[in-house]
Amino acid sequence: MTLSRLTSISLAAVLATLGAAANAETVKIAIAGPMSGAVAQYGDMVKAGALTAIEQINAAGGAGGNKFEAVMMDDACEPKQAVAVANKIVSQGIKYVIGHVCSGSTIPASDIYENEGIVMVTPSATAPQLTEAKKRKFIFRTIGRDDQQGPAAAQYIISKVKPKKVAVLHDKQSYGQGIATSVKRDLEAAKIPVALFEGINAGDSDYSAVITKLKSQGVDFVYFGGYHPEMGLLMRQAREQGVKATFMGPEGVGNKDVTAIAGPASEGMLVTLPADFSADPANAGLVKAFADKKRDANGPFQMPSYAAVKILGDAIAGAKSTDPTKVAAYMHKNAFQTPIGKVEYDDKGDLKSFKFVVYTWHKDASKTAAN
Repeated sequence: MTLSRLTSISLAAVLATLGAAANAETVKIAIAGPMSGAVAQYGDMVKAGALTAIEQINAAGGAGGNKFEAVMMDDACEPKQAVAVANKIVSQGIKYVIGHVCSGSTIPASDIYENEGIVMVTPSATAPQLTEAKKRKFIFRTIGRDDQQGPAAAQYIISKVKPKKVAVLHDKQSYGQGIATSVKRDLEAAKIPVALFEGINAGDSDYSAVITKLKSQGVDFVYFGGYHPEMGLLMRQAREQGVKATFMGPEGVGNKDVTAIAGPASEGMLVTLPADFSADPANAGLVKAFADKKRDANGPFQMPSYAAVKILGDAIAGAKSTDPTKVAAYMHKNAFQTPIGKVEYDDKGDLKSFKFVVYTWHKDASKTAAN
């Protein structure tokens, strides 16, 4: 190859690099969820995963050369506030959202994102209505649905616990009532008596009335659909009133603060959670990256949140565009390697597969895989 030929190739490469740099942009990603309120711990988990992913992607040169910038949005897990947050995201021209966290907040916010062509990936909202009610092009998850989680819980109850009489309680909200209904349906199909199916008010401080019903019905197993503040109180007050039933809940109760509320009564609680991705040897380097920033990688939503950002980054690079329409189309058509495993989407934006694991909770806030 002649020197002049080599020089022209080198010049072309430099110009191409400069052109790519000139076209690169800063892509804002809203991290939306409860940064305050009773379930702010879950917002912290999502924030930890998303920020770690953004930092690593930026350090590696960005998504197709585009750098990410996080914008924090607090919905306090309140549907009305979530709508206000979604409208704020629209007004600020942000095209990508990690969140929301609670299903009850995510569903109304998602309607706005879908209408505005904003890509939303939730690492935690499990209610089927999010993707079932309407056809979605821009709404995705990195977690399974309650109609996957509910059957996993019910199957464990049926095959392992084999209770004589069950109470199924819920917090009257989209997430809690939805998964409680799923569990109740499967238990009844297996001929396990559900003696009590009842909603409680989230935020109450005294659940004596429902606990009295548990005692009078002779219930030996309680499934609760909802979040850890109510579960913690239910377990503590039930033990104080002599109820010895085993309690079980979904990933919304799998938080160390359930032990802070329930104390020793949290020992033996059963909970369905995503697999412990932080324990996967393949994620050891990533767990260290969390630790280096003084973030905890061990929780149900950190790795799904990290995966959500990574998928956006890979899709932007793969689509060679930051246009949400092109990125969403790429996400529907391609598979992604993430810390939660291989991710593929169906036409609804749901994961083609996701496994929930049953754990036994302990009074020191640790957990072990249930037998």
